[in-house]
Amino acid sequence: MKKIAVLTSGGDAPGMNACVRAVVRYAIYNGLNVYGIERGYTGLINNNIKEMNKRSVSDIIQRGGTILKTARCPQFKEDEYMQMAVDNMEAYGIEGLVVIGGDGSYRGALDLYKKFGVQTIGIPGTIDNDLAYTDYTLGFDTSVNTVVSAINNLRDTMTSHERVCIIEVMGRKCGDIALYAGICGGAEIILVPEVEFDLKTVVKKICLNQRVGKNSDIIVLAEGVCKAEELKQQLKDNGVKGSIKTTTLGYIQRGGAPSMSDRVLAARCAVRAVDLLMANMGGRVVGIKDNQIIDVDIEEALQKHSKFDKTLYDTAMILGL
Repeated sequence: MKKIAVLTSGGDAPGMNACVRAVVRYAIYNGLNVYGIERGYTGLINNNIKEMNKRSVSDIIQRGGTILKTARCPQFKEDEYMQMAVDNMEAYGIEGLVVIGGDGSYRGALDLYKKFGVQTIGIPGTIDNDLAYTDYTLGFDTSVNTVVSAINNLRDTMTSHERVCIIEVMGRKCGDIALYAGICGGAEIILVPEVEFDLKTVVKKICLNQRVGKNSDIIVLAEGVCKAEELKQQLKDNGVKGSIKTTTLGYIQRGGAPSMSDRVLAARCAVRAVDLLMANMGGRVVGIKDNQIIDVDIEEALQKHSKFDKTLYDTAMILGL
């Protein structure tokens, strides 16, 4: 294999740039030519392909987002458009493709591999940490740290004014951001999609805190449970007194300089991905398990069920009493 390409797809995540940098530099070190594909699979269809060198990825390791840009591409589910993408790669002589993204990005990589024989390797780039085959995904650690910082700042104001604060974070199907940020930020209540929401228990806990003189509580709410304003109204309707404020962090969770953990994970995954391509072992995804870099079949990875750490959740709720 002489030429490979790299793209970022789906939602951006801190660490994507660090990963692109590592892919490019490690591939060049091994004598490969490397191409960057802009705007994910959309760019692959539209031939937004450029050759990269070491200088192309200078001064990006500390930057959030992705210099290659990213986009959603519903068209890529159709064979006609996938064939256009394959034709564009073949015109450049590209033999292997590194895809940095989440579940949907992996499905595109799987189709390229199974239907067209393209050697593809996936690297988990998503803040949600919702790929079950790997312990952590690129961007998750940074995102959690961003939320923890917000909790710390909000707690100062909530304590000063004796208020309850509902902090809505990302996580439609996976509550890991809420769980990890909640336990690190000392939240009194954490609500996630994986654990059934018991409104009476939440109300009882807040009211008990108020009776014993604790008049400020932090509730970390994953967006997959309900909206912050909806929960606020439910609390008021069920007897919670005093001021309740809501904050939705939104896209701030996706930005910012990647943490040490995300930069190191990016480098380790990139090296394994390039090694696999050089060995013509496509159709696989890279991840981390028990602090060891692993690779598994894409199809197998996509079939794994979500992993939620209920023990850690129970611990968080005990510590929040």
